[in-house]
Amino acid sequence: MILPLTALLAQADAAAAAPGGGLGMFVPMILIMVMFYFILIRPQRQQQKRQEEMRKNVRVGDKVVTIGGVHGIISGVTDKTVSVKIADGLSVKFDRSAIAIVVDPKAPKEEASAKTEAGETNEIKA
Repeated sequence: MILPLTALLAQADAAAAAPGGGLGMFVPMILIMVMFYFILIRPQRQQQKRQEEMRKNVRVGDKVVTIGGVHGIISGVTDKTVSVKIADGLSVKFDRSAIAIVVDPKAPKEEASAKTEAGETNEIKA
């Protein structure tokens, strides 16, 4: 038996008018937005705050690596810039935002002292 077109349209309209209206469609969207906030946005903001705090607290004598990969020791600090000593007699000015990381100055000293206690040295004996 073939149903008339108007009967098919009436059945489609009855199925579309589900209880709860369009509110049921927004709940999953809101949940997805909340998940994005806690998974992506919030951790990125926390990381940016840590980076800014690290850049504010750099001091003369800290070992740093810039975003360009230049390793050096801070020889001067101003509000906007830092001077990084790259080699003897060579100092370059960078914006504070160019500092990627401050290298832990304790790690190389502890490693070097452990090697000397074990009898390993970099000296060439003649």
